[in-house]
Amino acid sequence: MTHAEKLQYHIQMKPGDVGRYVLLPGDPGRCDKIASYFDNPQLVAYNREYKTYTGTLLGERVSVTSTGIGCPSTAIAVEELIAIGADTFIRVGTSGGMQPNIRTGDVAIVNAAIRDEGTTRHYMPIEFPAIADIDVVLSLREAAQKIGMPYHVGPTQSKDSFFGEMEPDRMPVDARLNRRWKAWIAGGAVCSEMEAAALFILSSIYRKRAGGVMLMASLYEESDLTPEEKDALLDVDRPIRVAIEAIKILIEKDRQSQADD
Repeated sequence: MTHAEKLQYHIQMKPGDVGRYVLLPGDPGRCDKIASYFDNPQLVAYNREYKTYTGTLLGERVSVTSTGIGCPSTAIAVEELIAIGADTFIRVGTSGGMQPNIRTGDVAIVNAAIRDEGTTRHYMPIEFPAIADIDVVLSLREAAQKIGMPYHVGPTQSKDSFFGEMEPDRMPVDARLNRRWKAWIAGGAVCSEMEAAALFILSSIYRKRAGGVMLMASLYEESDLTPEEKDALLDVDRPIRVAIEAIKILIEKDRQSQADD
């Protein structure tokens, strides 16, 4: 029995349990919300931080699997999902918006990731870029335009320490963190999160497709928003709707491509 035929140790699934299209939130609690957009969703497995539902969209099998927080657990999920047949991934999550023109509630359509973490260095030299698949990026952009969701396309910073970036001044290496943070902003990074780099590097290595859509909370002062208005804008349903529509676009494009062949 090959590795791909075995029950995967962490996600507790085998070939046939997931569709080729998989949405990847970090939080297992968000899997239920995402699965509610599927036709006939079924809970397939729930082990550790990895919760999976499988259903259909436009008649095609699709899945959602939570990855937990950070690149190490994300890499495990993606490795095992690829082993059992998944080949198209969209990271769906939350992030901090890094550019002054970003408003809370906008979504980031991520086309690359700054590898400011340690996991991907076990796969590729740091000089190798973590890039998203162009077809997934374009489908996400088309989806955001279709449903009228405010969006920004650009790189994300994938990091290992949540509090290191949120509260850099209390860290012993505050000068280094602040210097690098300013560099990411100057270079055009649109958001900061903790998982995309691992997804993109693994997808490159295994020749799979991956992209990401993240809800953004502005890291700049927004005095014109009431707490209630801000809570409404921070509804994770916003990037989920974009991701679901993007999967439908990809399904239709893949069908057309197969028909053309």
